[in-house]
Amino acid sequence: CRVESRSHHPIKGREAANMSDNIPLQPVRHKKTHDSKQRSGCCACCCRGRDFKPRTVWLGHPEKREQKYPRNVINNQKYNFFTFLPGVLYNQMKYFFNLYFLLLACSQFVPDLRLGALYTYWAPLGFVLAVTIIREAVEELRCYVRDKEVNSQIYSKLTARGTVVVKSSNIQVGDLIIVDKDQRVPADMIFLRTSDKGGSCFVRTDQLDGETDWKMRLPVGCTQRLPIAADLLQIRSYVYAEEPNLDIHSFVGTFTREDSDPPINESLSIENTLWASTVIASGTAVGVVIYTGKEMRSVMNTSHPKNKMGLFDMEVNCIMKILFVALVVLSLVMVSLQHFRGRWYLHLFRFFLLFSHIVPISIRVNLDMGKMVYSLMIRRDDKIPGTVVRASTTPEQLGRISFVLTDKTGTLTKNEMQFRRLHLGTVSYGLDSMDEVESHIFSAYTQPPAASQDKSSSAFPKIRKTVAVRVHEAVKAIALCHNVTPVYESRGPDSTDQAEAEQNYEDACRMYQAASPDEVSLVQWTECVGLTLVGRDQSSMQLRTPGGQILNFTILQVFPFTYESKRMGIIVKDESTGEIMFYMKGADVVMMGIVQYNDWLEEECGNMAREGLRVLVVAKKSLTEEQYQDFENRYIQAKLSVHDRSLKVATVIESLEMEMELLCLTGVEDQLQADVRPTLEMLRNAGIKVWMLTGDKLETATCTAKNAHLVTRNQDIHIFRTITNRGEAHLELNAFRRKHDCALVISGDSLDVCLKFYEYEFMELACQCPAVVCCRCAPTQKAQIIRLLQQRTRKLTCAVGDGGNDVSMIQAADCGVGIEGKEGKQASLASDFSITQFKHLGRLLMVHGRNSYKRSAALSQFVIHRSLCISTMQAVFSSVFYFASIPLYQGFLVIGYSTIYTMFPVFSLVLDKDVKSEVAMLYPELYKDLTKGRPLSFKTFLVWVLISIYQGGIIMYGALLLFDSEFVHAVAISFTSLILTELLMVALTIQTWHWLMIVGELLSLSCYIASLVFLHEFIDVYFIITLSFLWKVSVITLISCLPLYILKYLRRRFSPPSYSKLTS
Repeated sequence: CRVESRSHHPIKGREAANMSDNIPLQPVRHKKTHDSKQRSGCCACCCRGRDFKPRTVWLGHPEKREQKYPRNVINNQKYNFFTFLPGVLYNQMKYFFNLYFLLLACSQFVPDLRLGALYTYWAPLGFVLAVTIIREAVEELRCYVRDKEVNSQIYSKLTARGTVVVKSSNIQVGDLIIVDKDQRVPADMIFLRTSDKGGSCFVRTDQLDGETDWKMRLPVGCTQRLPIAADLLQIRSYVYAEEPNLDIHSFVGTFTREDSDPPINESLSIENTLWASTVIASGTAVGVVIYTGKEMRSVMNTSHPKNKMGLFDMEVNCIMKILFVALVVLSLVMVSLQHFRGRWYLHLFRFFLLFSHIVPISIRVNLDMGKMVYSLMIRRDDKIPGTVVRASTTPEQLGRISFVLTDKTGTLTKNEMQFRRLHLGTVSYGLDSMDEVESHIFSAYTQPPAASQDKSSSAFPKIRKTVAVRVHEAVKAIALCHNVTPVYESRGPDSTDQAEAEQNYEDACRMYQAASPDEVSLVQWTECVGLTLVGRDQSSMQLRTPGGQILNFTILQVFPFTYESKRMGIIVKDESTGEIMFYMKGADVVMMGIVQYNDWLEEECGNMAREGLRVLVVAKKSLTEEQYQDFENRYIQAKLSVHDRSLKVATVIESLEMEMELLCLTGVEDQLQADVRPTLEMLRNAGIKVWMLTGDKLETATCTAKNAHLVTRNQDIHIFRTITNRGEAHLELNAFRRKHDCALVISGDSLDVCLKFYEYEFMELACQCPAVVCCRCAPTQKAQIIRLLQQRTRKLTCAVGDGGNDVSMIQAADCGVGIEGKEGKQASLASDFSITQFKHLGRLLMVHGRNSYKRSAALSQFVIHRSLCISTMQAVFSSVFYFASIPLYQGFLVIGYSTIYTMFPVFSLVLDKDVKSEVAMLYPELYKDLTKGRPLSFKTFLVWVLISIYQGGIIMYGALLLFDSEFVHAVAISFTSLILTELLMVALTIQTWHWLMIVGELLSLSCYIASLVFLHEFIDVYFIITLSFLWKVSVITLISCLPLYILKYLRRRFSPPSYSKLTS
């Protein structure tokens, strides 16, 4: 059992994979493989250009470099000075109608093709492109300023001439850089020296891995012992570093000093590194740079931002192509009815220009301005304060989301841990019974019999221990087995000095720092029950008893927690008794094979997990001096290995992990953010599937999923077992296929294997699950999952995260939402939408997303209707007058029709809404219809085409029938009827009136009436004030609109839409 629970070695995994390939498998569809180390985004080109190699870096001598390394420059811009204008124009010309109108505008330079003034074609196109270029320029300028600020940060560099000042962008591999407290680390470095008297320093890694807790980093022992920092340049030493890669949680290297006798060799691990984008939290650090620029871990884990083109924009683009085909067909029909006489190709092109309004250029301007209005509404919504729209190009995406992929820590949870339960097997202590634990600890250190009993019990483990002794041993183990360091800080000008507070162990000035909030919560709990951690450095630890006595322990070894081992351990020596103890805590799945046999561990772990608690198993083992010396010798040898170091070190540690005494179970709860459960339920009722992608442990992720009701009570959970090869993947997928309505929990390593061999099959099964939890996910893995969902389902995805490790996922999603919280602003700055709490996502999608999509759909259809009406009238006019390629309206009439005469009422549709926001939140089922794209579909498009043809035909034929003598009267009648029809159609479409809509209607009508005075070239001013003009216009307008009003009434009466039932 114990051997099976150990983590698999990669070489053994590959051997198993080769063996499994010989197993006869059922025929499956095999897709391209996905390497877990595959680099994405901006580093992809770099990876393809050359292979990364290990390197030897001499301290303080960048000129000795073996190869050329990239400049230490951060660049998040999409364009540079030379590619900006071509790049923006290229992206705009990807929109079919922009390219189409560019060609039309250019054709007006040909005299035979000119139909009017140049401004009638160039002015609209120029306005559209100018708005886009200005918007892109502002965004690029902001990005440039941010990058320049980072690249221009000043650092101190150690040189032979002393300390010099250097910009971040001028730092090279091999430089010795000094980083002060609260300063960002400019490049990936090996930690050489610290000013902290404890011989270590803390770093904040929230912008790298998304974790807010400080990490302890240790300097190289050889360089830390040097008298002053300048001596680093006097010794002959180098660092051997592995090739650059994506893994931010591991590092393999060695430090060698050649000028000592004998030469000194020290192994380097993740604890000796200072990665770029982390911040020094204590003391001053000196490091040697090993990776710069594109080779830094933080840059390699960040994909390059892509130009997001929304699905709605692509659908509008597709409709424009259909209209273009209609334009070509109509032009050919007109020429064919002329029997292709004379220079028919010129007539064809002129008809092409005459009917060019079929493809409306104003749709792009209207939609872009609509997006700005939607963004303003989101920012001004009091119900979601602090929300920021960083990318105003994709608000309609929010209305059609099918998959939400969310981070866990800091997104669904507060990242605040609270100790809930201590379980000793026969007795369990909850929050309401902690006073009993406190009394046992008090008795253990104040009553001599209890202490003697404790010692006798540890000397003779076969004697059954009392509950008091077992509680004392458990609390003592929890107080010692961790990586927590107490830090003392001055609380103000009148408070105790920091050094004095640290010397006196003052409780008011003490705070705890650790790599995991779980560990901090455990140490805080031991303080509450009487055993307080008051001091710690690299080699010692101090505990204070309830009576004020200080217990001193020497730290002999620390085995930090890793994703593979799922446990951490520590070997300490009690200074008062000389006793050496090995303490260990970890996940139940690995600790079951390490502790002595018992009959309660598995059952109680399951019970606590079902309560939503994060469970840790605590155990101990006594060591003799001889046993420890033998272990230390083997451990040092294993750590100096360059090849297979992790395997050799793990093998040595495993020799100690046998028959350990089980002490207790601890249960810690990570509190959920406010209203996470109702928000997830709302998303589920709206037909949105939620996937949780987290770097946390499988057990923790499963607990959070249950606690947040991501997995409902009546749903089973299928935990995908760890697989390493194709055969295991095949068997596990077949087992999963037999389950129905079952949530899936899978680890990142198993996910890699599935995607490598059975990508299609796995994604097909996963997409059918009501919920999916992926744990131990690397940042690039999160982005890969999103890309696969987009490719396989063709549905829209929304990524939600709050840390720097979520940036790749946010940028890859169709809609990226960043939460600005404890883990910094990196995710927020990289997102399309930034919110302050997860619960705001519900309103962002149900209200603003729904409204934005429905409004843009109505706006685009109306703009198309407006263009098709005038094109239909032009076609009728040309048909009546022997298919002549002569424009019906010229000059300002053409431009005014789509701008000041109809723009305000049509654009006011961005204020329309079918239901109140409270109703949209109360009935999330209304959101389901939008995911099918019904507001803008080929069916609705065809309906509006038929309406346009009907109204355009009625207006033109009516004007031709009713005008008396001069053709200019027909122009006046038809154009006025056209304007009135458009205004009435807007009124017909509006569902909820806003005062600005009324203003828009009246303003447009007023503008048209006022401009008639200046349009005497096209319209007879004296004719329009006659009664004949008024009744003819009224009759034509009534015939064009009244049938549609009747049809709308009948439809709402006998087949009302779903939302109308809620508003009635």
